Amino acid sequence: MHVLIVEDDPLIAENLYDFLEARGHQCDFATTLAAARQLLAGATIDALILDRNLPDGDGATLARSLRSAGKMLPILMLTARDGLDDKLAGFDAGADDYLAKPFALKEVEVRLLALQRRCASRLGEGPVRLGLLAYDPSAQEIRCDGELLVLPPKAIRLLAVMLPHPGRLFARRELEIAIWGHEQESSDNLRSVLHTVRKALGSGAVEIQNVHGLGYKLVAA
Repeated sequence: MHVLIVEDDPLIAENLYDFLEARGHQCDFATTLAAARQLLAGATIDALILDRNLPDGDGATLARSLRSAGKMLPILMLTARDGLDDKLAGFDAGADDYLAKPFALKEVEVRLLALQRRCASRLGEGPVRLGLLAYDPSAQEIRCDGELLVLPPKAIRLLAVMLPHPGRLFARRELEIAIWGHEQESSDNLRSVLHTVRKALGSGAVEIQNVHGLGYKLVAA
């Protein structure tokens, strides 16, 4: 995921940044609401980690403005405000999840991945298209130029994850979690699914590219 960390405590921000980057995610960080808004306007962000006590205001105002603008970006509030009223206010502002400090870094990632899956499910109410390729989440079907592709479930899950984000780089670990729910001991498992998908797509207008040492992306050829 491309995660924006909005946190004014440098130690907490650095720990989150280093941990998530080491786990294969891309991170940006901001220490103020103004800086966060600038980054959100200029980049494709997959998830937002949002503190509430920021130098220029309450992070809840940013969540509320994003929701008012119709943006469904997953928001995890990560804050020292741990009272029930604080949590209710955070959810009321538009947070998808709320985690009080102190926290475990592994739990932050697990919650982010859960939010991403939930968001993908919400976005998947209608067909998702890229060129001649289309995924119908309600029927769990992949079609190319209207023709149904007969694919195993793992191949369908791979395309269901990648299709809404053309050109986005997915780390191997991220795709494995999306397909199997956990990392695989051998990279051969993912390569086998990729081979199946590439064979089905043939030399059409959509292809999965391998970015050496980094991951994979789905692009219109």
